[in-house]
Amino acid sequence: MPIFDLSPEMMREIILDHYKNPLHKGVPESPDYKKIHASSTNCIDDFDLYVSFSLDGNIVDAKWDGTACAISSASTDILCEQIIGFDKEKAEHMINEYLKMIEEKEFDHEVLKEALAFKNTGKQAARIHCATMGWTALFDLLEGKDSNGGH
Repeated sequence: MPIFDLSPEMMREIILDHYKNPLHKGVPESPDYKKIHASSTNCIDDFDLYVSFSLDGNIVDAKWDGTACAISSASTDILCEQIIGFDKEKAEHMINEYLKMIEEKEFDHEVLKEALAFKNTGKQAARIHCATMGWTALFDLLEGKDSNGGH
């Protein structure tokens, strides 16, 4: 159980803040980032996710850039914020816990932090894809898929 429950107002505020003032939006200047593309046929979402790794495989930085609705923008921005410093295993664990939360299954609250703002998204079927696009793109990137044609 989380230390405290987020009220619907707090959830909305977190989402709007990351939508209006994203901390990790932009194309990185360094060519050392791996990139993966995410898009939706049902929403305006069409963006790239960029992740930079250290030599030992830890995530050094994450950014995203493109067009996205409020849910997708905020969700991907929060994801980028939270995965910095993670190794592949820890990042995949957080992704799995997030997807369990969205599917309204039992999940580990402690790992998700601000991502808990999306706890009620599973009740809005039309928003599930928006809330999970960045997360599933990161999972694919961690599994070796990327938009540079590589594995």
